[in-house]
Amino acid sequence: MKRPIKKVAVIGSGIMGSGIACHFANIGVEVLLLDIIPRELNAIEKAKGLTLEDSIVRNRLVNDSLKTSLKSKPSPIYNQKFASRITTGNLEDDISKIKNVDWIIEVVVERLDIKQLVFESIEKHRTPGTLVSSNTSGIPIKFMNEGRSDDFKQHFAVTHFFNPVRYLKLFEVVPGPDCKQEVTDFLMMYGEKFLGKTSVLAKDTPAFIGNRVGIFGIMSLFHQVKELGLTVEEVDKLTGPVIGRPKSATFRTVDVVGLDTLVHVANGIYENCPKDEAHELFKLPSFINTMMENKWLGSKTKQGFYKRVVENGKKSIQSLDLDTLEYSPSKKAKFATLEMTKTIDNVIDRFKVLVKGKDKAGEFYRKNFASMFGYVQNRIPEISDELYRLDDAMKAGFGWQHGPFEIWDAIGIEKGIELMQAENISVASWITEMLKNGNKNFYTVKEGAKYYYSIPSKTQEKIPGQDSFIILNNVRESKTIWSNAGASIQHLGDGVLNVEFQSKMNTLGGEVLQAINKGIDLAETEYDAVILGNQAPNFSVGANLAMAFMMAVEQEYDELNMSVKYFQDTVMRLRYSSCPTIIAPHGFTFGGACEMSLHADKVIAAAETYIGLVEFGVGIIPGGAGSKEMALRASEGVLKDDVKLNKLRDYFINIAMAKVATSAHEGFDLGFLKEHKDLVVVNKDRQIATAKRHAIQMLEDGYTQPVPKKALVYGQQALGMFLVGTDSLEKGHYASEHDKKIANKLGYVMAGGDLSEPTYVSEQYLLDIEREAIMSLFGERKTLERIEHMLKTGKPLRN
Repeated sequence: MKRPIKKVAVIGSGIMGSGIACHFANIGVEVLLLDIIPRELNAIEKAKGLTLEDSIVRNRLVNDSLKTSLKSKPSPIYNQKFASRITTGNLEDDISKIKNVDWIIEVVVERLDIKQLVFESIEKHRTPGTLVSSNTSGIPIKFMNEGRSDDFKQHFAVTHFFNPVRYLKLFEVVPGPDCKQEVTDFLMMYGEKFLGKTSVLAKDTPAFIGNRVGIFGIMSLFHQVKELGLTVEEVDKLTGPVIGRPKSATFRTVDVVGLDTLVHVANGIYENCPKDEAHELFKLPSFINTMMENKWLGSKTKQGFYKRVVENGKKSIQSLDLDTLEYSPSKKAKFATLEMTKTIDNVIDRFKVLVKGKDKAGEFYRKNFASMFGYVQNRIPEISDELYRLDDAMKAGFGWQHGPFEIWDAIGIEKGIELMQAENISVASWITEMLKNGNKNFYTVKEGAKYYYSIPSKTQEKIPGQDSFIILNNVRESKTIWSNAGASIQHLGDGVLNVEFQSKMNTLGGEVLQAINKGIDLAETEYDAVILGNQAPNFSVGANLAMAFMMAVEQEYDELNMSVKYFQDTVMRLRYSSCPTIIAPHGFTFGGACEMSLHADKVIAAAETYIGLVEFGVGIIPGGAGSKEMALRASEGVLKDDVKLNKLRDYFINIAMAKVATSAHEGFDLGFLKEHKDLVVVNKDRQIATAKRHAIQMLEDGYTQPVPKKALVYGQQALGMFLVGTDSLEKGHYASEHDKKIANKLGYVMAGGDLSEPTYVSEQYLLDIEREAIMSLFGERKTLERIEHMLKTGKPLRN
């Protein structure tokens, strides 16, 4: 049956409840957010003469919680205006309103007695057939089902979100024993398609999948750190980006999440999983108990494994010595083994090297991976019947690039067994049987799809649900028709090509530009449409700054000028080719990558797209047609001159402040994306498939090559406005002399030069003065200092 979700009720407005409410608001769903009423007045309410009967008092807890959530960073909401989709109330005055919602999500404190009271109240007002789910991370469904009606139980499941809800993709669905299959199927689909999550079907076991494996990994580290004599910094160095984990690695992550949260889950596993072979690992080490007693819980108490201190006006980070439990200045960690992986860009290729290390790092990896492999092999079929679900949960819930079985595959199954045997960890019978039957991998890729080893059938089976996605890792080998050192082109079928950037951090150098031009050449002659899409952590950090810096330092200005023009011409081809061009940005989409997005026929942006023209940070203006384009966009539409000038000023300020949208939806507000043309997808995994679908639709609708545009520029009128503004900023000490110089160059381009009256000019006219402006800035010593500082530190310099 069809089950549209137009409105949801979220019961409980704490960090998780408000986060869930905000994420439903993100995707356009109306939300009713409810919480309890206060038991007593606070000082402000007393001073105002309010009583416990006033609605402002009765809704204080829910409103304060939501307000705090909306102010938190990173923000739980794509755009602050989306908060208007959330209505607040309390569980006494407003509970009857749940009869009008399509889904009720309980997110109250982890106490069975309180949850049962909430469910009892829900039963009184809920319309039969309405979905009900709990965000519990550990209370068995059979206990929550007690006393409930048949209809409630048939529509009840656990839907476990991870915090922060907007950013972590894991969505564990745990159906109750009486839950209808159609409800389970719907929740799995909705999480994937609408919430943008990785839906993972889990069994009703303690901590489900993500936390069961993830907390094991952290607790195992807590014990290993002492055994190997490693420091907090060393462990975070070894368990961060080098192995495809978040920068916060292990101990910083615990600080952010809260040590108390970790301890709560670990204790739950220890108490409820007595037969777990790693049972004793979930017992808290003495240093954790001491930290709990001292309330060193992490960010929420201002200190945990790390502490930020201010001495003599200078900020610094100190780390905890796990032997003395005293803080000392944080030290950088270095290992010879890690140095060996610096030339290996693909994380998956590093694991074989890491386990061969001869130093403490190599020993750490051998022990760490051995214990992880030993643990996950024994969780099947206890927590899941399919091994790929464990990998999905770790990637989506803990930010791992590769799950444990994928890592085991990368090291080699037999090598993994060797590591386990060295640690006296026995091998599960299903692994032995798998190898005996000639299966040498947990995963295989064939015909563009990924297969996993199924224990019951003893064969490789296709992972379900792939039809909605185009995963480049699965199609790259069989679909690539052209490549160079920085990019490759795949034919995705139906005449649609994809240009995938493969340079370091996807920087846009000559090889990437060559690939884009080649892709358009092919689409204009042999194929039909071009997508610029990749599935790296970030779309692109922009143009190859190091190359431009070297040319500027060596004063190879003719070559540099040609490079800038080549970039401009490539960007303009995205607009004026005879084939549809679609770009699929996500994550960091900076500088030149933003300029490409401004010019493609259509943008299919992931919701988590951080897009902006950031060139001011390195002392230049957008020189790849970005300054031109924002001037053009300001002049578009049937608007009065004063409105267009205000728009031009806003765009000028956005570039001068190097503003970056913190979501694709903010990208519309900043003018980088266009309403009614560009599209936002919540699930990044669907992005390239969606782009392909739109390319085909554009072709079917009769795509024709666009006609070159003219831009209305205001010359001296706009230039005067810009010069007055930059002058006042310098005098007020908000901008340095060099900042003013860069801004004036930008102003000159966006004004269209010093024309005496408003004039329509060609895009090429604006491109020429844009290139002239950026070339003059490349000749400035202070600009080169800024570029050098950015290349060395990754941070902007104000000089």
